[in-house]
Amino acid sequence: MNNPIVFVAVDKEDASSVSDRFPDAVIHEGVPEGEQLVSACKGAEVVSGFVYTKFTADVLNQLPDLKLLCTRSVGFNHIDLEACAKNGVTVCNVPDYGSHVIAEHVFALLLSTIRHIPEGDARVESGMFDYHGLRGITLRNKTIGIIGTGKIGRKVAQIAHGFGMKILAVDRCRAPEMEDLLGVNYTEMDDLIANSDIITLHIPSLEETYHMIDKKAIKTMKDGVILINTARGELIDSDAILEALQSGKMKYALLDVLEHERNFEENKDLIAEPNAVTTPHIAFYAEESMNNMYDDCFTSIDQFLKGDQPEHVVKVDKIVCDMKGVK
Repeated sequence: MNNPIVFVAVDKEDASSVSDRFPDAVIHEGVPEGEQLVSACKGAEVVSGFVYTKFTADVLNQLPDLKLLCTRSVGFNHIDLEACAKNGVTVCNVPDYGSHVIAEHVFALLLSTIRHIPEGDARVESGMFDYHGLRGITLRNKTIGIIGTGKIGRKVAQIAHGFGMKILAVDRCRAPEMEDLLGVNYTEMDDLIANSDIITLHIPSLEETYHMIDKKAIKTMKDGVILINTARGELIDSDAILEALQSGKMKYALLDVLEHERNFEENKDLIAEPNAVTTPHIAFYAEESMNNMYDDCFTSIDQFLKGDQPEHVVKVDKIVCDMKGVK
């Protein structure tokens, strides 16, 4: 192949994996945007990016040589699929590089918060070995509402079942095995919102899911509800969440994603709120999941270069059960 393969948004730790597999590939460790992205990918037939790499119609129209765009992520809302189809660009994603890793982070956030692990550690380090004021709550018999039971949501249900939790779920496509084995009770959104002690989001960011957790939804939630979001920041109305935390309606907001991740100033009030626990989009970020992410991407590229149809092609009109009908 005459044109290079280009990888953008590559962490330093992963650059050697890319160069070992594709010695002629051009690797960019930064996250170029707009004209910088066009410049980085100019002349490439194959490009691999990540969730922060925005392949808009304007960018894509300036890359006439591009034939394969492989995003190292499950989600692909950062790519204009219609522009790709129009320009003859095949798009691949990584459907499951480690759903269990994200599910584990859900409970890492939850347990560390409700059992006051950071506060306890800080207290002991300060020389105060005293448990008073650190009374936690248990997960057993609490009701968790899982919005979206795709690969990640199902792993969350498995863990929740192990803790002896009651499980409500919303999804257009029910998983009978979850109902039978885990006691999952599929219900309507209104019922889940009103009856869950803990609500966790596992759906993509789409027009129909934008701000699905807003003032109206929060108003019908239980007092002291805990909200967890490891999916996409746009699913929640940040102002409504902040107001709910300040009023005490919502006990905790545990957020691995934010609505304005590329504009820290927009999130500063929510981040500063004591009962908002935030991590910098790290739910996916484990050694094993990163290896899987790159391996799946490499496989798609190899298949394409051999003239085969890659296994994980994203279709413009693809309908995914847990993407729609949940608002």
